[in-house]
Amino acid sequence: MRFTSETSSGGVREQLFTLGEIPGVLWTPEGAAATRPLVLMGHGGGQHKKAPDVLERARRFVTACGFAVVAADIPAHGDRPKVEEYERIVAENQARVAAGEDLAPLIADFQALVARQTVPEWRAVLDAVQRLGHVGAGPVGYWGVSLGCGLGVPFVAAEPRVRAAVLGLGGAQASAEAATRITVPVEFLVQWDDERVPRAQSLALFDAFASAEKTMHANPGGHGEIPAFELESTLRFFARHLG
Repeated sequence: MRFTSETSSGGVREQLFTLGEIPGVLWTPEGAAATRPLVLMGHGGGQHKKAPDVLERARRFVTACGFAVVAADIPAHGDRPKVEEYERIVAENQARVAAGEDLAPLIADFQALVARQTVPEWRAVLDAVQRLGHVGAGPVGYWGVSLGCGLGVPFVAAEPRVRAAVLGLGGAQASAEAATRITVPVEFLVQWDDERVPRAQSLALFDAFASAEKTMHANPGGHGEIPAFELESTLRFFARHLG
């Protein structure tokens, strides 16, 4: 892991880093010097590690709970180069949807392809960050919606360090098999009028989680319209299970 820059503001220390070919960012409380809970955040499609919703939540997790938070650009996003295969698939999918095909299975196939790369990458990021003295090997949480859910479900299913997960805006077609292997507490966000993920698919994904503790938060509105108050619920959820 190589740190490339460091800034501090409002009690939050932000460190940009690279781990091999993976660009990432770590947020911790200013002056942190001991083990603390860590939340890994997965950004949405077409976004990056410092997208506004990621940044807002990361800073709140740090200031309100004293957590460390890490995010990394997924392949072909943020500071990573374009991937020719992904570009081709996206263009083909757009044409297929324009011709009348259902979007959901196309998204599912694409997310499964990307997850084969991101799951081992995120595990490597966890390894590196937890070796730092101001983070340490404390409990781990995961937050991710939309693409962050599609990639996050197989990650949470594969990573025993994760003790709790906030997921949402995803469907069973992409993630149901992996969801059956998740047993940690889950808070699941659904937008009732989601134009990208059919409601039935979201409900089926929630049903697939094998967690003894799982709650669904369903709100009116489209895919990108999660209400601001859900951030406070997420804070309470992670504080209860990680803090």
